[in-house]
Amino acid sequence: MAKHPQLSVIIPFLNEIESLPELYPWIVRTLEKAALSFELILIDDGSTDSSWSWVEEIAENDKRVLGIRFLRNYGKSQALHAGFLQCNGDVVCTMDADLQDSPEELPDLYRLITDDDYDMVSGWKKKRYDSILFKNTPSKIFNWAARRVSGIKLHDFNCGLKAYRSDLVKTIEVYGEMHRYIPVLAKQAGFIRIGEKVVRHQARKFGHSKFGPERFVKGFLDLITLWFLHRFGRRPMYIFGLIGSIMLLLGFSFAIYLGFDKLFVNPSGRLIADRPQFYVALTTMILGSQFFLAGFIGEIIVRNRDHKLRYKIKETISPNSNGNT
Repeated sequence: MAKHPQLSVIIPFLNEIESLPELYPWIVRTLEKAALSFELILIDDGSTDSSWSWVEEIAENDKRVLGIRFLRNYGKSQALHAGFLQCNGDVVCTMDADLQDSPEELPDLYRLITDDDYDMVSGWKKKRYDSILFKNTPSKIFNWAARRVSGIKLHDFNCGLKAYRSDLVKTIEVYGEMHRYIPVLAKQAGFIRIGEKVVRHQARKFGHSKFGPERFVKGFLDLITLWFLHRFGRRPMYIFGLIGSIMLLLGFSFAIYLGFDKLFVNPSGRLIADRPQFYVALTTMILGSQFFLAGFIGEIIVRNRDHKLRYKIKETISPNSNGNT
């Protein structure tokens, strides 16, 4: 295998023993026909079937194959991050292992990066073979919201078939459930040449989807998180300090009003503690102080933060080693 192949293909999978034996020769056949040197990185995200045994056998016979096995299921984001750390290709492509993504799209995606000078190209499954009620419609709503919040004009943020420049994947950190928002992470890191290509989507041939309806709820929450981090992640005091200042100003205003009224306007009236304005003033001042403290603590965390991607690799098959490491 070339030390720096033209293309790295990263495929996370979970219990895909039926799909992998068909997908692997399809990828090899397509890339060899296109005369592209490549490496194939297969990440086992905690499979319980015989998928890893199959990867071991293939990696032993094909030195272009690198296998990574997680100790348990950590999720697609962690799998992609592990692949990004290991890849050596000039261009990096990701795809799913369920045969719904066609490897025949890979050469065109590669050329869009190398010839058209994109930083990243995302696939667009314009014609889908999924459930209209449970996948297509929620996906359209999700993608509309992602476009509105991020400002990136992509039709399909969640398509697993994407291509990247190698320096992009070495720069961003994909953690949590953020694999859906790699275009947003790329834009925030300064990679603004983001393109889109209509790709062929195929009906699932084996098994069932590993993602349930809850992924859309998680997706919207992650989108809000990304928006917040983009706007205020580096200076949390801007948002928490602003809210705290407004609340403290309101609280002090009510307190001054109550004191002035009791001393000069109506000295014989009700006690200050018997008036509802007193509790409004007390509550807003307490909350305002807490928001201010949250802003200060956030600033301290930002200056000392270090993202820890928590996953543990059980074993790795490397073309450059004689056995498992």
